[in-house]
Amino acid sequence: MKVALIQMNSQPDRVHNLRRALELMSDAVAAHRPDLIVLPEHFDWSGGTPAQKLEAADSVPGGQAYTMLSRFAAEHRVWIHAGSILEKIPDSGKIYNTTVVFNETGGEVGRYRKLHLFDITTPAGRSYGESETVAPGSGVFVYDYMGFRIGCVICYDLRFSNLFWQLAHLGADVLVLPAAFTVETGRDHWEVLCRSRAIEFQSYFLACGQWGPYRAAGGETRECFGDTLVCDPWGQIIARANDGEAIVVAELDPERVQKVRALIPMQAHRKPLARCGTCRADGPVHQDI
Repeated sequence: MKVALIQMNSQPDRVHNLRRALELMSDAVAAHRPDLIVLPEHFDWSGGTPAQKLEAADSVPGGQAYTMLSRFAAEHRVWIHAGSILEKIPDSGKIYNTTVVFNETGGEVGRYRKLHLFDITTPAGRSYGESETVAPGSGVFVYDYMGFRIGCVICYDLRFSNLFWQLAHLGADVLVLPAAFTVETGRDHWEVLCRSRAIEFQSYFLACGQWGPYRAAGGETRECFGDTLVCDPWGQIIARANDGEAIVVAELDPERVQKVRALIPMQAHRKPLARCGTCRADGPVHQDI
């Protein structure tokens, strides 16, 4: 399976963002003929104030971004893993941060709504409060395509291994992470976490990022880390972006997954964790090895 990951520099401007997404996807199709296109988190809208984000949220299905991607997928006979869209929640003061997957006829395969919301203050004192505008999702999503089982995560989800355990339990052998990582956290944690997830779950890991400056609340300029990359199941980086908008292309081989899992049969060796007979019901859990 050939994949093309689209690294973007989205702004609080839907018309601009959708035009650039369309141009970059068209370039990817013309140059590489991928089977699957992956877009980054917030590809349709990035930054702005909380009020602007709520106003910008679109219908899923039926909104501008959704309709554009559905038509593109059908026209070019390509699957699209649509990073994330600001999804409107009817009669609500919040929205969802939503991945939508389209097949080659433009039909929706399914969607995943981001579970873990980015509410942190960085070492430099910048505060991010995603939950001010975004409601968390409530489930996971895995889909099948070209002999692969593909699991969905978004950005901050990268730090929560229990989610990846659940996707692995559902048979995922490709993990796709659209992201808008900050420069501060990205330069220290991005590659380490991406490669670790690939190694831990012996899966391909596709991390598709936003890159560069964007306008945030109050006119402040903030910056995304970028560094879109693809790891193989051994944890090797097999494709990577330079700075700027970019198209990252890689070939995924199901035999590579099986070979790595045969070399180190982690699934067969994995031990379930359970309370031993001496643990109190309200005490710590441990296991004697």
